[in-house]
Amino acid sequence: MIKILLFAQLQEEIGQKHIEIEVKEITVQQLKEMLKVKFKFANLDNVMVAINEEYAMDQDVIQSGDTVAFIPPVSGG
Repeated sequence: MIKILLFAQLQEEIGQKHIEIEVKEITVQQLKEMLKVKFKFANLDNVMVAINEEYAMDQDVIQSGDTVAFIPPVSGG
């Protein structure tokens, strides 16, 4: 099982702070595509992703038991 932490507008889009999915292994890109379909996220292409508190790239592999954080860009001034 992979725990996915959501921040900012991603939380607001689905009304949850985290979700869990049952997979043994998946790349960051595959996970993004899965979440776009399953939860109808508008845009995950520009979010930063961390696996177990270390920033990750789209080709990095997520294992069962990992915690993944999706961190959207921050705007402000």
